[in-house]
Amino acid sequence: MADFFEIDFLDVETGKSGDAITVQYEVGGQRRTHVVDGGYDAMADRIYDHILKHYGDRRIDHMVVTHPDGDHACGLRGVLRRCNVGALWMLRPWIYADALLPMFPTYNSAERLASRLRVLYPYIADLEDIAMERQVPILEPFQGAQIGAFTVLAPSPARYAECLMRSEKTPESAAETDRTFSAIIDSFTRLGETVANLVRGMWGHEVFSTEPTSAENEMSVVQSAVIAGQRIVLTGDAGRDALEEAADFAPNAGLFLPGVDRFQVPHHGSRRNVSTALLDRWLGPRLAHQPREGGETFTAVCSAARTDTKHPRKAVERAFVHRGARFLTTEDGDVCTSWNAPYREGWGPVAVRPYPDDYER
Repeated sequence: MADFFEIDFLDVETGKSGDAITVQYEVGGQRRTHVVDGGYDAMADRIYDHILKHYGDRRIDHMVVTHPDGDHACGLRGVLRRCNVGALWMLRPWIYADALLPMFPTYNSAERLASRLRVLYPYIADLEDIAMERQVPILEPFQGAQIGAFTVLAPSPARYAECLMRSEKTPESAAETDRTFSAIIDSFTRLGETVANLVRGMWGHEVFSTEPTSAENEMSVVQSAVIAGQRIVLTGDAGRDALEEAADFAPNAGLFLPGVDRFQVPHHGSRRNVSTALLDRWLGPRLAHQPREGGETFTAVCSAARTDTKHPRKAVERAFVHRGARFLTTEDGDVCTSWNAPYREGWGPVAVRPYPDDYER
């Protein structure tokens, strides 16, 4: 059979959005299953059933945790217990405790710091325990790592360490008063975003938040692959810094920008993760006018729950359409984007969403 891929963005339908992505591909006669994130705990059975039904067995060659947030890591615990996983790829801050220790003067031993970090990142600590019990090797998805057909574009070890130091979860990352003040400001920011009025915007007009995303999101593993000539990019919740670093490294992975064929919209379509300049770099400049249906040049998929009123942001959806995207979301169910893949009964084209004429103030 010719090289093919099928990428399934599963519908994580809770009050908040999450990511659960399964991939099956064949290159040079070698078929592989690749799982990226697992949503919340309730997704474990759905992921297991989906893989068994559509991919044929319980084998997962590579399981990737993009970052330690619960909406990405929790569901993988049940999958890891039930499936035959070849390798678990995730970054564990506590294994770098020796190097981090000088930055945390109140900790007098690497063991104490490592123990504290495991408490602060419980979901990936659980995954580590399960992997060790099942004798699944745990590998580091740092920039340049090869995960089957996929290459890790970000993070580099240096930027990962920087994110750990900036994180509000790590010990002493900021004075407690600063944290409290920051939390108050953030709560008001989110409230403002929730009740924000919509304003109309002409074709091509773009406005994004100036606020950065979280340090945990900036830790996200960004992966790319070229399969059957199609350029695929999976971003997790990567922020602007992560996407810039990934773009810098992309040529080393055979990905020459701008231009992709399948692109995961980062962080469920948040306005804090992209910018006009960044999207120009990845996808190319804005088009002069909206392409007709069927004339889109690439597919962008956004994992967003139907009940999540914050995602995707209309400003982000507009920006992808401005560059020729067929913009799809999981709001109405699972989305499969594929190339040369075997026929799958009961699956069909996803309706194109109407272009948003307005965006959040």
